[in-house]
Amino acid sequence: MPWPSRKRDKGAVADKKEPDAKIAKTEEETSDKEEEEKSAKPPAGSSKSGWKNWKKKESESGGEESKITYCHWLLKSEPESRLEKGVDVKFSVDDLKAQPNQTTCWDGVRNYQARNFLRSMKLGQQAFFYHSNCKEPGIVALVKIVKEAYPDHTQFDQKDPHYDSTSRKENPKWSMVDVQFVRMTKRFIPLSEIKAHHLAHKAHGGPLKDMMLFTRQRLSIQPLTQEEFDFVLSLEEEKPH
Repeated sequence: MPWPSRKRDKGAVADKKEPDAKIAKTEEETSDKEEEEKSAKPPAGSSKSGWKNWKKKESESGGEESKITYCHWLLKSEPESRLEKGVDVKFSVDDLKAQPNQTTCWDGVRNYQARNFLRSMKLGQQAFFYHSNCKEPGIVALVKIVKEAYPDHTQFDQKDPHYDSTSRKENPKWSMVDVQFVRMTKRFIPLSEIKAHHLAHKAHGGPLKDMMLFTRQRLSIQPLTQEEFDFVLSLEEEKPH
């Protein structure tokens, strides 16, 4: 039996430590029809290497912007207990590690854009496991996609908090993927630290300037460019600020 849903449906609740989240529009404010009409593929990202160590990479490439498709992900999950329609949706990285083969389905996504991102995931792609809606949100581990998108069984389960009476088995609305634990990050990378880099990159140029963690805070499934992924992963080698 799978664990209760790992993520918040419709748009994720903004992280407690994220002050900008107050002014962000919630995903609920966008109608299902508008969301469904959006492309099933994530948008192409374009970024220019910049800021400190990234300046070298920029000079090597001639400083030209190159369009990149998203190939990494950030998956938000709640490590602290929270009841949703009487079901505890808590799911921490330790819960994932306790699963058979350290693998689980990533079910319960009920936002069209997040679902489309799920459907874009490819076998073997890596994602950050992000603890959200908790005292100190941030990245705790790496996971990988071990099964590409297939119908989410919870949409048909009337006892599940993410049951959708409008979804039909012959044409399911919602999808999920299977993820497997890869490793813990060498240290916890807090949201506050990532945000400090994001603000510096917005001001002076750098890979995190358009990071979706700060432009679409409420999405529980978020794509990352190669540059964003590499930069955030490099933070595990630095001493915490």
